[in-house]
Amino acid sequence: MKNTTYVFGHKNPDTDSVVSAAAFAKLKNLLGEKEYVAARAGKLSPQTEYIFKRFNLNPPEYIPDLAPKAAYYMTDIEKAATVNENEPLWNAASLMQKLGNHVLPVVDSEGKYKSLLHYNVFAHNVLSILNPEHHLNVSTSLSHIIKTINAQPINVVDGDEIQKFTIIVGAASFESFKKTVEAHLCEKLIVLTGDREDLHEFCMEKKIRALVLSGARLPKKEIIEKAKKNGISILVSSFDTASTAMLMSYSSPVSVMSDSSVTPVRKMDTVKKIKSLLHSSPSHSLPVVDDDDKLIGIISENDLLHEPNVQVSLVDHNELTQAVDGIENYRIREIIDHHKIGTIPTKYPITFINRPVGSTATQVANMYREKKISIPVEMAQIMLCGILSDTLILQSATTTDVDREVAEYLSSITDLDIQKLGMDIIAAGSHIGSRSVSEVLSQDMKEYSEQFDNGKITYTASQIEVEDTAEILSRKKEFLDELEITRRSHGGLFSLLLVTDITKLSSVMLIAGDAKFMPFVNLPKKDENVFYLKDVISRKKQLIPLITEILGQYKSN
Repeated sequence: MKNTTYVFGHKNPDTDSVVSAAAFAKLKNLLGEKEYVAARAGKLSPQTEYIFKRFNLNPPEYIPDLAPKAAYYMTDIEKAATVNENEPLWNAASLMQKLGNHVLPVVDSEGKYKSLLHYNVFAHNVLSILNPEHHLNVSTSLSHIIKTINAQPINVVDGDEIQKFTIIVGAASFESFKKTVEAHLCEKLIVLTGDREDLHEFCMEKKIRALVLSGARLPKKEIIEKAKKNGISILVSSFDTASTAMLMSYSSPVSVMSDSSVTPVRKMDTVKKIKSLLHSSPSHSLPVVDDDDKLIGIISENDLLHEPNVQVSLVDHNELTQAVDGIENYRIREIIDHHKIGTIPTKYPITFINRPVGSTATQVANMYREKKISIPVEMAQIMLCGILSDTLILQSATTTDVDREVAEYLSSITDLDIQKLGMDIIAAGSHIGSRSVSEVLSQDMKEYSEQFDNGKITYTASQIEVEDTAEILSRKKEFLDELEITRRSHGGLFSLLLVTDITKLSSVMLIAGDAKFMPFVNLPKKDENVFYLKDVISRKKQLIPLITEILGQYKSN
């Protein structure tokens, strides 16, 4: 996997978070930083899904977590050489030595992984071939022999057929040579010799499989004629007899000599899963394949000691509890946000842009202008949606003059009416219909933590904008039950849902909390665990400060 910087919004992404990730990644690409990729850690809300479909754009890539994976540490196939399964072993070994590689993946013609050549299996197989108690036995073809010893073919019969040959070096006396040949199946016999004409004649008579002449010596024409008549192959090597014999022992196709017991791992397999496999692998390396079994890289134990090839940039959040799971394993490059400053630690200095505006999309749009980069129309369209969504069509208490100016600028680029577009996108996200309560709560849920002298408190706050709160209030019990489940699963003091009425610009709040905490929620009560918040429409600027004040009273008692 090539070096990649994923741009994430918070893990339960709202519209502003998703469009800001897409637009910021696009800005970086236009600035020449092609490694930036927009990503999201959660499901798209109906509103966000509507926006990307309306403007015919693919949403950011879905990556549910950043648990360390094989793809993040492996060496790409472009940097890790491979060898075709039909390549002679000598060529593969030479390539390993040239590159200094201790492993070499073997692939077929389609690039699919077949086996792994490593020094352990290489040494084992070569030693079995060169067993001094037996003659040289090699699984190969005449074509592989020709390629390995760079032979001049004089006559070749069935050159591509791979079979197990016995190779005899004709260096003994004629009588000894005869006895040796007669002790073997001649159709499986290859004789390597020099200018021994008596041996040439005898080989023709016995109809051996092939005759290999060393030292660039050509046989007599009569021998060539007999070879053609009897279907005997003749090859001429330019090397001496010893060198030719050695090279022929390495002529087997690499698939015969490599280790097919080394099974590959998938690119999205976690490091935790593959660690034991790496340790037990003879070479402490494993091939990495995609879903079609095509080789995409190699990973070794040593690779896990290096920095991963993934980095992260964050938009629309700067708190660890809201970030994609596993982010602590990676270097953060930038944070672009408009919320209160949280607690994400970084190993290195980073670019941190945090301005008190109503939307992160406002920030990103202005970055295009600061960099003097023309905003692509499709990016202008979705950034305008992000601003209108996060500021409730520029009516939220968080809205600034900067948001209004940027919205007008983007409206001019896109020829979109601010009010009409705003109502369209708010309506797209306001219909509950048959959606489950867990889906509604999770579509825009953030986890918060507050540190006090006598301890830390965590809680979750979800928000949804609707045209009428009656639909949710009619399912009050369902929502309160799910909020209690959410509270317990997060280990929080309470969980709440802010239901914002976009027609009245006020909200109701449903809350499930610890019995000791609930008496401190001293707000206008509409029903049991339901409170009316007049003129409150901003979670960030109005609700969270109110909750912080209540928590302060709770912790002081």
